[in-house]
Amino acid sequence: MREREGQSQALGDDFTLAPVVAAAHELKSPLALVRQLSFMLEDETLNLAERQKLLSQIRLTSERALRLTGDLTRAARLEDAMFELEPINPWQLCDDIVHELTPLFAAHGRALTIRPHRHPLLLVANRDLLRRIVMNFSDNALHYSEAGAAVELQIKSLQAGKIIRVGVRDFGPALSSDMWRTLQQKLATAPQTVHARPQSSGLGLYIAGMFAQAMHGSIGMTRHRDGATFYVDLQASQQLSLL
Repeated sequence: MREREGQSQALGDDFTLAPVVAAAHELKSPLALVRQLSFMLEDETLNLAERQKLLSQIRLTSERALRLTGDLTRAARLEDAMFELEPINPWQLCDDIVHELTPLFAAHGRALTIRPHRHPLLLVANRDLLRRIVMNFSDNALHYSEAGAAVELQIKSLQAGKIIRVGVRDFGPALSSDMWRTLQQKLATAPQTVHARPQSSGLGLYIAGMFAQAMHGSIGMTRHRDGATFYVDLQASQQLSLL
């Protein structure tokens, strides 16, 4: 049976450390961009405003590359570290991420928003790992969304409130059901290139899956005709929100 538009699919839980070659692939793009921007700075005809814009792009691109290296370092230490799980308000976390990434999105002609939710929700997670997952999905959405599109962070309650889903909706190349199923199987052992998005090695998804597993959760994707929503599912907290 063919899977319908909007159907969600979860990734497997058996994740291992990402190969160095995938990391090199992911770092190549931001490093090449920084190099190109640095050459542009040598143009003596640039005015002060133009130089400031180039310097801002260099800084933002460098921060994106540093997030990846930080994720790789944290992933390498997952087996040796204990990660404290606590009740977290995902809306607050997503709001912080929007404020941090807005300059980067604006520099690329895109916007990052949060879909409003009527009731406050709490989930059980490690704040740092969850933040890294959502940042990872947001970076990916920035890279593949159409120019002028608004990437949307979404928070949903599932299974009668037992599961909280935090997702990032992009408006990029669609992924077929067969392609996602193959990617899901292969990501259980190593990062894999997403063929509809050839500049990605799949390393971000691979690391996100490792982080989710460390919090007893899972990641997955909902397909759309005009993009995809990548999400992480985590246990809801029974503690009442104080907000």
